[in-house]
Amino acid sequence: MGIFDKFKIGLSKSSKSLSSGLNDLIFKKKINENTLNELEDFLIQSDVGVESAKELTEKFSNTKVNPKESGKDEIFKIFSNYVIEILKPLEKNIENISKNKPCVILVAGVNGVGKTTTIGKLGKILKQNEKKVVIGAADTFRAAAVNQLDVWAKRINADIIKSDEGADPASVAYKALEHAKNNNFDYLLIDTAGRLQNKKNLMDEFKKIAKVIKKIDSKAPHETFLILDATTGQSAINQVEEFQKITPITGIVMTKLDGTAKGGILLAIGKKFKLPIVALGMGEKEDDLNIFSADHYAKALMLE
Repeated sequence: MGIFDKFKIGLSKSSKSLSSGLNDLIFKKKINENTLNELEDFLIQSDVGVESAKELTEKFSNTKVNPKESGKDEIFKIFSNYVIEILKPLEKNIENISKNKPCVILVAGVNGVGKTTTIGKLGKILKQNEKKVVIGAADTFRAAAVNQLDVWAKRINADIIKSDEGADPASVAYKALEHAKNNNFDYLLIDTAGRLQNKKNLMDEFKKIAKVIKKIDSKAPHETFLILDATTGQSAINQVEEFQKITPITGIVMTKLDGTAKGGILLAIGKKFKLPIVALGMGEKEDDLNIFSADHYAKALMLE
C-alpha cells in the first residue's frame, strides 16, 4: 500500500464529512451571505479553527462557482491549496533531523493519547532507516507504560533502559543517554509522564530531566515531540498551550486520525501554533504511523 493510500484510508471519516458538507452547502444552495455564514459554522464545527474557517469562507465568497462549468473540483482545490499553504512549511521529517549523535528526543503528551505506542512506531521508522535506537522508559509512575515500551523494544529490536516503578525519571533519562553515547546509538527516545493535573510537578520533572542529561550533552534534549489525540478535538489545542508552558515543543505527532471525522483539527493547530508536524497516526498496526506530508493530508481530506 502506498503512502497516499494510507492517508486516504486514515482520513476517510474526515474526508467524507468535509467534502459532503462543502458539497451540500455550496452546490445545493445559492451562494449568499446566509450560505457563507453556514459554511463558516460548518468549518468551525469541523475543527479547522475559527481563523481558518473565516479565511476559507472569504476565499469561497470571492470565487464565482458555476457547478456546470467548474464543478466540485474547483471548490475542493481551493480548500486543499489553503491547507497546503498553511501546513507545507511545517513538515518535519524525523529521518532528517539528526545533527547530533545520539539525537535525544523527549516525547510528551497526556496519558491516553497513544504516546507509548507512538514511541514504538517512531522507533520502527528509524530502525527501518538503519538507525540505532534506544528507548528510555522515564514515565516511571505507570508500570503499564514501561511494560508496553518493553514489548515494543523487543518487537522492533531496540534497546530499552528502564527502572523500578516510582524511580526518579531523570535518573532513567541519564542512564539511557549514557548508554546511547557509550554504544554509538543514533537516537534516544525518552518517554515522559503525562499528568497535567499538577503542572508544577510536571514542569519540575521536565526541567530536572533536561538538567541531568545536559551533564552528558549540553545541547540535549535536541527535540521535544508532543503527542496529540485527534479524537479529542479542541482539547488538543488546550494541551499544546499547556505543554508549551512546561517545555519548548519542536514537533507534533497526531494520533487516531482514523477514528474521527474531525481531522481538520490538525489545520487549526498548524494555523494557531505554527509548530512543526512530524507524523500522523492513522491506525493500530505497526506501520500506521506515517511521516507527515501536507500534500497527502490536503488531498486526502477532499476525497469523497
